[in-house]
Amino acid sequence: MIDVADRSLPHILLVMTDQQRAGFTTGSGFDLDTMPFTDGLADEGLRFSGAYTSAPACVPARTSLLTGRFPSSHKVTQNSNAAHAFYAQDMLDVLRLAGYRLSFSGKPHMHRLPEDFDFYGGPYFHTEGPARTRLEREFDAWLESLDHGVATEPTPFPLECQLPYRIVDQAIEALDAGGEQPQFLWVSVPEPHNPYQVPEPYFSMFAEDEVPPRTHGPEAARAKGGHWLWLQELIQSKRPDYDAGWRRYRANYCGALRMIDDQVRRLVEHARAELDGPVLVVMLSDHGDYAGEYGLQRKGVGLPEALVRIPMFFHGDGVDPHQVRSELVSLVDILPTICEVVGIPIPDGVQGRSLQPLLQAGPAPAEVFSSIYAERGYGGETYGPEERPPLHFPYEGPSFDELNTVTQSGASRMVRRGDHKLVVHSNGEGELYNLRSDPTEVVDLFNDEAHRQVRDELTWLLLHWMLRLQDTLPRGVYEPKTPEHNWYTMP
Repeated sequence: MIDVADRSLPHILLVMTDQQRAGFTTGSGFDLDTMPFTDGLADEGLRFSGAYTSAPACVPARTSLLTGRFPSSHKVTQNSNAAHAFYAQDMLDVLRLAGYRLSFSGKPHMHRLPEDFDFYGGPYFHTEGPARTRLEREFDAWLESLDHGVATEPTPFPLECQLPYRIVDQAIEALDAGGEQPQFLWVSVPEPHNPYQVPEPYFSMFAEDEVPPRTHGPEAARAKGGHWLWLQELIQSKRPDYDAGWRRYRANYCGALRMIDDQVRRLVEHARAELDGPVLVVMLSDHGDYAGEYGLQRKGVGLPEALVRIPMFFHGDGVDPHQVRSELVSLVDILPTICEVVGIPIPDGVQGRSLQPLLQAGPAPAEVFSSIYAERGYGGETYGPEERPPLHFPYEGPSFDELNTVTQSGASRMVRRGDHKLVVHSNGEGELYNLRSDPTEVVDLFNDEAHRQVRDELTWLLLHWMLRLQDTLPRGVYEPKTPEHNWYTMP
């Protein structure tokens, strides 16, 4: 174990939002200034403009963050089976070996339990958390009454009742109780995930008529067909004319981002003032949100950029400043990066690539970082859009869950390189898009003869990705060769 008095080890603040779509801040090209403080941190540090999740679902993605492994290897392929996570050592094991005090505050949705931390603030979910006052309990009940929908009026409770505020309160408690050890604090904010609500001044901060327009409405989901059509029709049947409020939905979403930004500011400024020693801030999201695109809300079907792209940046100790890097990276890369930052070997079975040399403005080999991969689904056969299998919510009534049996049974895999993205499905279908000319993926080129060579090249690349991710666990007598930084070359 590393000497806990070694002050060269940075305190690490890992801030994760839930369902934050990439590209919704000024620093990433958005028209509205939704997150000025965190944009400032990213500008001062290292922003990855090509960051992806491992899977567009909370628990699979968070398990990938902790284990550095893709869902098909760590086995957590849906939100209901966190306890089945398969790995050798995860982020908590690594940081414990390095002498860190481990704290958590917020939404868990992970395989680790409260007793695995020295401080645990939670659990918080999207409509509730530890309530310390009557007003907080009333607020939580009000959140539940929204049924994960879009509030059309400002939230009738003060900011202090909001979950991000309460989570940061407990995160500050964790920092203040830290003692002499280097601290690892994971702050997991449930927003801007549904229900989509914010109090004043955030509700009025971004007017509906100022929200940048979306590219496509419900007609795009209907044209895509299959599960896209199934999900759009399901929401329409449960909440008739729900899409008429898409501008309010986007305005609330932007307001939630500003609310989160203010709480991250409060946390980081407190850490800077109170912590003795260097601080490394890592901020990212678990996956994206349709944000009204395709006439859809939340997440649920497909592997579109709206769901698989995520914001991600590093700031502070050990980070060469003022970098914007275009390498294609993933949240599975966070664990091996932290391993190298704190001086602990990358554990067996980790599939991510250390970004530590990139933090210091080092070169990134194109054959390592020119492509990226993600997954969807938990196996079995793919349901047809005409089927109505039992779900964990009624077909009748307004409630729905976008990650339902129909859209998640079966499996999909995607690979992106350059402007092109290939998606293949276990039912034998495929999709191919040019993201430069068609960023919302409505013009499928899979069967276009003019793009046959691109399709074949990406199919070959996808095969190499799947071979690269062949699980090395459980480890036997013989050890596989592992490259430096876990940097495997790709064709």
